[in-house]
Amino acid sequence: MEQAYPVSIIPPPLKPGDLIGITCPAGYFCLDDVQPAVAALQRWGYQVKLGKTIDGQYFQYAGTDEERAADLQDMLDDPGISAILFGRGGYGVIRIIDRLNFNQFYKRPKWLCGYSDITVLHCHVHMQFHIPTLHCEMCIDLKYGTEDRSAETIREALRGDRLKYHVPAHPFNRKGHAKGLLVGGNLSLIAALTGSASGLETDGKILFIEDVHEELYHIDSMMWTLKRSGRLAFLAGLVVGGFTKIKEEDDIPFGQSAYEIILDKVKEYKYPVCFGFPAGHEYDNFALKLGLPYHLRIHEHEAVLKEIKQ
Repeated sequence: MEQAYPVSIIPPPLKPGDLIGITCPAGYFCLDDVQPAVAALQRWGYQVKLGKTIDGQYFQYAGTDEERAADLQDMLDDPGISAILFGRGGYGVIRIIDRLNFNQFYKRPKWLCGYSDITVLHCHVHMQFHIPTLHCEMCIDLKYGTEDRSAETIREALRGDRLKYHVPAHPFNRKGHAKGLLVGGNLSLIAALTGSASGLETDGKILFIEDVHEELYHIDSMMWTLKRSGRLAFLAGLVVGGFTKIKEEDDIPFGQSAYEIILDKVKEYKYPVCFGFPAGHEYDNFALKLGLPYHLRIHEHEAVLKEIKQ
């Protein structure tokens, strides 16, 4: 018997002429830098609505907590918007998540598209509403070009294509196969949300993690948080993306790389583990539909992550 996956409603695929909103619930993002993303979305056949937080600034944020929450709320409630592409990450979504009302969003789901600090939204929407979201590049990435594979995967995901990726083998990989809902995002945010209403429950799911600009001891601490809270024990599988620009100790070495730290925390478990998946704070940041079922297969020569039918 096929396994049943608890997905409430899948946001519908976008059609030519559909409207995509752009807002900044976290860090400041200037108007000039959003234009390449607007141009790309228009080339793909979509219309674009810019939120009030584009070019807004309150210290490091794209506006006050009230302003950022109100701008996102308007887009969540707007029945004419089919997807929301976020301007950038940074920090700030955790400050406004409890101000948001998802009633209209639940009645008429739309794709929420981003990564990094947007992990707060990914986790909250998955746990509270079981509605899929899209982990992918944001406007800050698209300003560097929109003709690469990462940008194309956003287009494929929005139009309803099932995503499938082949990843070269990594020496730390653990072979095997698994099926389950794909969840996760930025490790720092996943750890910060643990124990809250937005904290992920991971049993039977495929967990994806990535991070940037972290110190090795902090990665170790966050992985211990996941391990001690039971978030690693009963996974169906683990997918490890980019851990980039990791800070090395100046005086005494930590003794393990980021990937070695992660491998150490899951060594006692039997599920398949894929390292080096092209997603995160790196050039290759392929789109992933979080909250939907995937099949993970890890062989000697490659790993395959494939979105499967619900």
